[in-house]
Amino acid sequence: MTFYLSAAFVTLAAADSEKLVQFYAQFLQLEPHPYIPNVYAEFQVSGLRLGIFKPKASHAEEFSQSDRAGMSLCLEVTDLEAAIDRLKKLGYPPPGEIITTSHGREIYAYDPAENRLILHQK
Repeated sequence: MTFYLSAAFVTLAAADSEKLVQFYAQFLQLEPHPYIPNVYAEFQVSGLRLGIFKPKASHAEEFSQSDRAGMSLCLEVTDLEAAIDRLKKLGYPPPGEIITTSHGREIYAYDPAENRLILHQK
């Protein structure tokens, strides 16, 4: 039996999903669509669908983070300093310094649920 993949997207779970929705709306300067408050919000970003949802109470433990997970949301930006400034204004300054890698400059940051963001500039 064969199946075809019709779409792929990233979702973030958080008990306080509205805090994440507000953070990403302000950081990305986009309104979520579709949007069901305290249930699900989705942002369309350059070919990426970013979904944010509140886990049902019966699954809350499954999604709780005791440590930072291995997944990172990597966002390529045209102006790394401007992106860092926006994070600072939102109250989530990156804890480290900009590093230079073989593929450009980047910095790690974290959203309100402590999901790792990697902001990257070519």
